[in-house]
Amino acid sequence: MEFAGFLPEDAPDPRAASEARLRAVSFPVFELLPQPAVTRLPITGFTETSGWAGHEELTVEFSYTLWRYPEDRSDPRNEIELDEQTRRSIEEEPPWGRPAWLAEQAQLFRYPMLWSAVRTAWQASPDPERHALTPVLIDHTNDVLRNVYREQLGLPAVPMSFPDAGGWRATPAVVAPASLTVDGRDRSGLHIDTDPFVYACGFRADDGVVCTIVLPRDSLPFLDLEITTLGR
Repeated sequence: MEFAGFLPEDAPDPRAASEARLRAVSFPVFELLPQPAVTRLPITGFTETSGWAGHEELTVEFSYTLWRYPEDRSDPRNEIELDEQTRRSIEEEPPWGRPAWLAEQAQLFRYPMLWSAVRTAWQASPDPERHALTPVLIDHTNDVLRNVYREQLGLPAVPMSFPDAGGWRATPAVVAPASLTVDGRDRSGLHIDTDPFVYACGFRADDGVVCTIVLPRDSLPFLDLEITTLGR
């Protein structure tokens, strides 16, 4: 399959539509406590399943830029090492130009990303097995591991059509009770604190809503792990 073409300079900024959709969500959505070390990426991720009666499931996902030296975001120590191709794609303007919002977002690739850090998952009719906190937390953890840590886990750069050995996956055996701070109060939840690459935790907000958080271990010293309801 081949793709061709480019975005014209006047292409609409998708951030406005993303923010409007986020504001229209009917259930509580959670995020990391706003703090100097992180900036939420401007485009929210949405995954939904619909049936004959309308929306059956919806997941809202936030990723973040991490600032290791937030007191001065221009400090070069905030940047990550980039290969030459990535650096050129950020710095060089294509002959046909690109929208200002796209050039602005490209600059974020200079910095560490907390990919898929916080997910809020809603089900209209919660399935006691699929929507239980443990499997949702495990699925989120494994999704981050397979997408962010492929090289470290010895996985092929391109996912194969046949299953891998899977010894890297989190399982129910590694899930343990934990206490989380949500909106300034302690709440009971679960965590995974055994993986060498990520720390994961989560809690049930109500019968239909589960929140899970998966963060790189090397980012933890810079972060306040408190969770807050969006818009509070």
